[in-house]
Amino acid sequence: MKLAVSLRPGEAPSDVRASAGPDFTLLARFVQKAEAAGLDMVLLADSAPVAGGPSNSQVPFESTTLLAALATVTSKIGLVAAASTVAHLPYNLARRFASLDVISHGRAGWHATMVPDPPEAANFSRQEGFSRDDFRRRAEEFIGIVQGLWRGWDADALLFDQHGGRFFDPEKMHLLDHKGEFFSVRGPLNVARSPQDTPVLVLSGLSGPDMDIGARVADVILLDEPLVAGAKADDLKRHAVAFGRNPGAIKVLMNVAPGAEMAARPDVIADRLEESFRSNCCDGFNILMPPLESVLDDFVDLVLPKLRRRGLVHPDYRNAALRSHLGLAGEEGR
Repeated sequence: MKLAVSLRPGEAPSDVRASAGPDFTLLARFVQKAEAAGLDMVLLADSAPVAGGPSNSQVPFESTTLLAALATVTSKIGLVAAASTVAHLPYNLARRFASLDVISHGRAGWHATMVPDPPEAANFSRQEGFSRDDFRRRAEEFIGIVQGLWRGWDADALLFDQHGGRFFDPEKMHLLDHKGEFFSVRGPLNVARSPQDTPVLVLSGLSGPDMDIGARVADVILLDEPLVAGAKADDLKRHAVAFGRNPGAIKVLMNVAPGAEMAARPDVIADRLEESFRSNCCDGFNILMPPLESVLDDFVDLVLPKLRRRGLVHPDYRNAALRSHLGLAGEEGR
C-alpha cells in the first residue's frame, strides 16, 4: 500500500493560521514526522494569487521553493510540488524540476492538474481563460514537452572530461525540437538527467476525456469518488497496456480525508483503507489533511500501526529515490 499525504496549509483552522503565520519550521517538522513514519511522499499544494480576490495567505510558500527547502531537512521521503501549466513555461518548469531532483537526490515529483482555473489564467495574460478542450490539449502538449526535455540526455551523456575538453558526448544528447499547437521548444535542458531517470509525474483532476492522457504519460494518478475508483483504476491500467506500457507503470492513489474519525475510530479507518486496497480499487491513498502535527500524529500513531500489523505497509524505505518508494521503474514500458 502506497501512502502519501497532501500538505494543505489553507485547511488549517483560521485561528491557527492567524497565530502561526507562514512558518517554515512548522511545515518542516510536519514533513520530517511524515518521513520518520515511513510515508512515501508529501504533496505540496500551490496557487497563484488572484487579482481582486482573497489573499494568498492560505498557501504561504511557492511550492517548488518549498520543495527545495524541505529537501535540505529530509533525506528519504518523496517531495511532490504542484505547478500549473498556465503559470509556467514548459522549458523553465522542466529545468526547475530537473534541478530539484538533483538537489533532493531523486526525490522530486511534479503534480499537474487537468482542471483549468480561470482566475489564475487572468494573472498570466489570458483574461479570457481557456475552454475545457483548449486547456486539455495545451496541458497535454505542455506535459509532453517537459517529459521530452527530461529525457534529452542519456544517463551517461555528461562526461566532464577536463583533460580531453569534452563536456558531453554529442551522440547521447537529443534535441527535442518541438513545434506544436501552443509551444515551440528546441531544447535540450542544461541540467543532467534525473537521479531517478525522470522526476515523478502526478496527475489529478482527470475526467473521462483525460483518461487516455493519464494512461499514456502519468506515473501516479490521484482519484476522488471512492465508489467508482476501482473501475477507473482498472480502466487506467488497461489503457496503459494499450499504449505499450506495463500496467505497473502507473500507481493509482485514492484521495481520502479521514478528519476527526482518525482519533475516534482508527479501526474503522484502517478497515476502510484495507478493504479498498484489497479489492484492487487503488494502489494506495493520498491522505488529505491540514499541516497540523496533531492530525498527522493521529494517523501515524493510531491508524498506521494497524496497517503495518496487517502487512499492508512496508516498515521502512528501500532507498531514497521516490520511484523506488512507489515501485516505479524509470523508463520501463515507455
